[in-house]
Amino acid sequence: MPFIEPVASREIYRNPWMVLREDDIRRPDGSSGIYAVVDKPTYALVIPYDGRRFRLVEQFRYPVGARRWEFPQGTAPGLAELEPAELARRELREETGLLAASMEALGQVDIAPGMTSQRGWVFLATGISEGEAAREHEEQDMRSEWFARDEVERMIRAGVIVDSQSIAAYGLFLLRGR
Repeated sequence: MPFIEPVASREIYRNPWMVLREDDIRRPDGSSGIYAVVDKPTYALVIPYDGRRFRLVEQFRYPVGARRWEFPQGTAPGLAELEPAELARRELREETGLLAASMEALGQVDIAPGMTSQRGWVFLATGISEGEAAREHEEQDMRSEWFARDEVERMIRAGVIVDSQSIAAYGLFLLRGR
């Protein structure tokens, strides 16, 4: 099956969280073009679940100019790649202060495969114990709360939870129960 072939690549921009590159490409019909790609390291999203409630975090998301409720998630600092379960435990502790006795991988999610190479792992965290959050400086406005399962579903239906990764992760959680 034919596919798009990269011909050349150049870095356009870099910061501690992402790299923007532009690739010259050749399409299956032989024509040339360009493709802009945002490269980010693999992220982990954690669904903290105590058997009846889920722990969510809320923070201001600058690109959309609004506060958003979502499951704890993130990448390692400095564009580093960490083992997914280790990253999940780190993000859970950092954003919520929670520790999990069990971290079960539920699946992978591509963020936006038309523009970024970033992929994420979704984990279900159970056997929860409370602790102190150790948030990064960028997360100083973050807060965290427990929500009953029916409340999380109401928040998704009402458009209160609109983070696509969190909604996809919840779908993986529901499929796990089948």
